[in-house]
Amino acid sequence: MTRTLSLLSFAIWAVCAVSPAPLMAQPYPYKPIRILVGFQPGGGVDMSARTVGQPLGASLGQSVVVDNRPGAAGNIAAGYVAKATPDGYTLLMSNSTIASPTLFKSLPFDIRKDLDPVGLIAIGPSVLIVHPSVPARNVKELIALARAQPKKLVYGSGGIGNVTHLEMEIMNSMVGVQMTHVPYKGSAPSIVGLVSGEVQAVFSSIPSALGQIRAGRIRALGVSILKRSSVLPDVPTLDESGVPGFDAASWYAVFAPAGTPKNVVAVLGKEVVRIMNVPDVRERFVSDGFEPAGTGPAEFTKFLRAELVKWAKAVETAGVKPE
Repeated sequence: MTRTLSLLSFAIWAVCAVSPAPLMAQPYPYKPIRILVGFQPGGGVDMSARTVGQPLGASLGQSVVVDNRPGAAGNIAAGYVAKATPDGYTLLMSNSTIASPTLFKSLPFDIRKDLDPVGLIAIGPSVLIVHPSVPARNVKELIALARAQPKKLVYGSGGIGNVTHLEMEIMNSMVGVQMTHVPYKGSAPSIVGLVSGEVQAVFSSIPSALGQIRAGRIRALGVSILKRSSVLPDVPTLDESGVPGFDAASWYAVFAPAGTPKNVVAVLGKEVVRIMNVPDVRERFVSDGFEPAGTGPAEFTKFLRAELVKWAKAVETAGVKPE
């Protein structure tokens, strides 16, 4: 019996002596990192992941793989990441739709409990545009026109619950006017509808509208964030055009599964800040109509809390029913 116990003890000692150190003891990262994107390749979320992923991998000494899993407005990918092992090797690049959980009847995750904010990448401001036939040269004149003719002005959007729909409803609520909504299946069709005169006003992402603005087929009245756009410097903000405090836009950010070690989140957050201050990276985002952000976990967490409140109120104001 004594001999058996001695042999067993020796066997346990031998296994421990040759086993690798526990995973948590290994420096981060020691293997490739995967960034999930809940949308098709080529869009703003995908571009953000690929533009950030390459320098992230180079800095950390590991490959960074972008994994596109489109569907359900990005919620399939978000749900997958929310349930992934919280070790920093599975991340999510998402947009501001993730801050509007009240748009959906049910979700495979709770953004407040299942995902840890890592860093804000960039802001995607919208631009308020009108058909040239609309007798409004600025935002104040458009508001006056809408106030004088309730529900007569028709606006288009990228779809019910889309950020461009909610932005218009936020503006209407702030200034006390009513317009009639025509939803399209995406931002591009809404621009086509505006150019053709089917609708008279639209909030659009700047990249989607820029060509038509420069061609003079539509008129830009205001930008949706608190500072003017780098690519439309002559277009004032709504805040300076009669809608004080208006600040609404799409955005792009990195999340990790809840419970990811704080030191790992800190490493990733620090990298987000560093990468978004690299001139070439900033220029890539600016040239595509985005405003580089580059904030770490603490600042992004504060931002996200405010966004959750803002978009929940916007969904309620717009009367959008969860789908």
